[in-house]
Amino acid sequence: MKHSEAGSSKALPPPPPVVPPSFVPVKVSGSNRTPMARRGSGTKGQRIPLLTNHFNVNLSSTSDHFYQYSVAFFYEDGSPIEAKGVGRKVLDMVQNVYSSEMGGKGFAYDGEKTLFTVGPLPGTKLEFPVLVENLSSNRTARGGISDEVETKRSRRPPQSKSYTVKISYATKIPIQAIFNALQGQDSEQFSEAVRVLDVLLRQHAARQECLIVRQCFFRDDPKNYIGIGGGVLGCRGFHSSFRATQAGLSLNIGIAQEYIFLKFCLERLLNLFYEFVDTSTTMIVRPGKVVDFLLENQNVRNIREIDWIKAKRTLKSLRIKSFPSNREHKIIGLSPKTCGEQTFSLKQKNGDSPSDAVEITVYNYYAKHHRIEVNQSRDYPCLDVGKPKRPVYIPLELCELLSLQRYTKALSNLQKASLVEKSRQKPRERMNALIGSLKQSNYGADPVINSTGITISTTFTQVEGRILDPPKTFVEPAKKITCWAIVNFSARCNIDGLRRDLRRCSGAKGMDLEDAYDVIEESPQFRRASATVRVDKMVENMRKALPGPPLFILCILPERKNSDIYGPWKRKCLVDLGSRTQCIAPMKINDQYLTNLLLKINAKMDGINSLLSMEHLHSIPLVSQTPTIIFGMDVSHGAPGRSDVPSISAVVSSRNWPFISRYWASVRSQSSRVEMIDGLFKPIAPDHDEGMIRELLEDFYLSTPRLKPENVIIFRDGVSESQFNQVLNIELEQIMAACKFLDESWEPKFMVIVAQKTHHTKFFQTNSDYNVPPGTIVDKQVCHPKYNDFYLCAQNGPIGTTRPTHYHVLLDQIGFSADQLQELVHSLSYVYQRSTTAISVVAPICYAHLAAGQMAQFVKFEDMSDSASSHSGSAAAGGFNQLPKLHERTRSSMFFC
Repeated sequence: MKHSEAGSSKALPPPPPVVPPSFVPVKVSGSNRTPMARRGSGTKGQRIPLLTNHFNVNLSSTSDHFYQYSVAFFYEDGSPIEAKGVGRKVLDMVQNVYSSEMGGKGFAYDGEKTLFTVGPLPGTKLEFPVLVENLSSNRTARGGISDEVETKRSRRPPQSKSYTVKISYATKIPIQAIFNALQGQDSEQFSEAVRVLDVLLRQHAARQECLIVRQCFFRDDPKNYIGIGGGVLGCRGFHSSFRATQAGLSLNIGIAQEYIFLKFCLERLLNLFYEFVDTSTTMIVRPGKVVDFLLENQNVRNIREIDWIKAKRTLKSLRIKSFPSNREHKIIGLSPKTCGEQTFSLKQKNGDSPSDAVEITVYNYYAKHHRIEVNQSRDYPCLDVGKPKRPVYIPLELCELLSLQRYTKALSNLQKASLVEKSRQKPRERMNALIGSLKQSNYGADPVINSTGITISTTFTQVEGRILDPPKTFVEPAKKITCWAIVNFSARCNIDGLRRDLRRCSGAKGMDLEDAYDVIEESPQFRRASATVRVDKMVENMRKALPGPPLFILCILPERKNSDIYGPWKRKCLVDLGSRTQCIAPMKINDQYLTNLLLKINAKMDGINSLLSMEHLHSIPLVSQTPTIIFGMDVSHGAPGRSDVPSISAVVSSRNWPFISRYWASVRSQSSRVEMIDGLFKPIAPDHDEGMIRELLEDFYLSTPRLKPENVIIFRDGVSESQFNQVLNIELEQIMAACKFLDESWEPKFMVIVAQKTHHTKFFQTNSDYNVPPGTIVDKQVCHPKYNDFYLCAQNGPIGTTRPTHYHVLLDQIGFSADQLQELVHSLSYVYQRSTTAISVVAPICYAHLAAGQMAQFVKFEDMSDSASSHSGSAAAGGFNQLPKLHERTRSSMFFC
């Protein structure tokens, strides 16, 4: 192309100036914080010898490398294979057929697009054609019936498919990276090297035909099943993963629970399960006859009572085996008509020439061509195991659900309670189960694992723990409760007896509880109305009976669990009326029940049930001497699969410094399933921030003698180790920005601690069948070789096996010693106002979890107001409207307690 004269006449730009050697580039704003290193270990407390479920791992060679390869699978026509589950079978065939071409090397395949070897393969690019028998083909023959019949008639060999496997070199990972990390050195390749080892365990479990859920493995053994009702089983399995510790590389093996539909999976259980059920819990459906499963799932006795619309939703995507062919299929739905009425076109053969198709019912087809009369299924739908435009119908009685199928729906409260009850294992029982799992795994027999030079110990690791003394506490005088009322939605509750027992128990506990001003009963005519109508009518009756909104309302719900009145009632009281409320649904009232109820009422009415002595004496190291605010942060997500429901983030903060027992909450909605909190700092104008931190800092300033905190201690829950950098560089950065927004010259010191309950480390006493004593702390041997972490069992464990909380100290600008910090964390486990003893995790985190959970329950998101508030922010997050503003009389209370 020729240039125009005008273009050619333009002068070229001058060359860039030479950069002087002394030039220092300006640092771009932003942070790159990493978790802090350990400064030392604690010394306080009585020493105690313990065992832990970490098994020492030895690596015989450090000079080898793991070689990583990308693997791709293609059909015969060259199109890529997208379906999961094909890779292992195809690669097993490659290893069997092309062992010499692979250099005789075994490999570890991650189940997706990557495989690893010890040492290199013969080439950087390899390609292999493979012929694999297709054992689970669902192809349809004769327009509506499984091809099992045609296969029998023609005696064709089992269908096979041709694949092409392409393997290409990606990178290599030095095994030396593991040793470097164990010495406390920074090693970017450590996580990749340990990932290879974890992939080896997954592949080994896959070859043992285990159900694999990340690093948890479940065997199809009836001895492992726990029936929890509704066609759902809990399946005992084990978790297995490699960990870098101060004592070297270890294999952490823990008991895992799996729910099967009577097979199914709940990714992450509620905190209700934390003490008794391991968090890698998956549900599975009960294997066996489909009809039997539906009867149990719907809690009916006869097939005629089954709700087939509900059954269709429940069965979709489950896998079955059909008889008499023993072929496997995936359910896509149900037939529109019953087995006796559903027809399809069947092509007939007349010698070698096909004749016209005839219409035949599924029932008559099986009677004529299989000599099977499916009388039990005749009047009910068939299972559809074909494709949307090409259905394949099989009668119900000829189908059985396969084992180890994950069930992804939420458990009912009764199922949760049953699971907790049946999953409890005493420490000695758990130890025996762990040793049994390790022996059954038989890692030493795997040639690929052996090729890495790994040897795994079969004995528990011995560690030294310390038992911290419990902090001294005393009981504060309870608040006098006046101007309160009872509303009763239940027709079965003995109101007079409840009022009498409540006053008697409160008097015995030193609590001045006046008699209720009035009891407002629900009109019987509204008991079948919707929850919102029932609540509105109750409020109308209350306004007629009372001179004004009561300060406190005791609400008696009609059902013990999952009452649909709970949410609308909480919202009405906390948002509209400005009344603090406690909901109960008593089945059996005793003094213990009433004592727990009074603890909640007193806390909500600004009372303190117990106070730390050192809190009262202003003797908490570094906290009582310097204005300090303590944050607890958590995010609550909707049920698995509910992407239409926002996540709820909550931050609570201490108030009335130098006390650390009372907290204030700020809550937001945000995008579904997002773990990082995005509402901490929200400037909407040069002088206005609507973020959560501003609210909490202003409350601290007003609740103290107008002091700004010089120390900020942050406890974060619900994040994994891979998200630590995000906590430090995203969330902490927002908190710092919120402080600077309020006062540019203000520079508080920060401490960030992550608390984890979703891990598999347990501790056992060496010569005792009991749990470790409350206050047991471990900060050596099984902790990280470089970073600052420790395990704490603050709570008493009378049943099951105690789960410690794993605390990770990511940042400490304040300067706590190891003993000071560990005693502070231990003390914060005693300030939970709903309990008179220590709980398993620090109270601020529990409060954040409660606040997020309660706001999520009392708001119906489709009815949320679009209005903004200083409590909840003005901008919608992730497409969801923000939460409504709490009434001024309730927002500063511990409404969540």
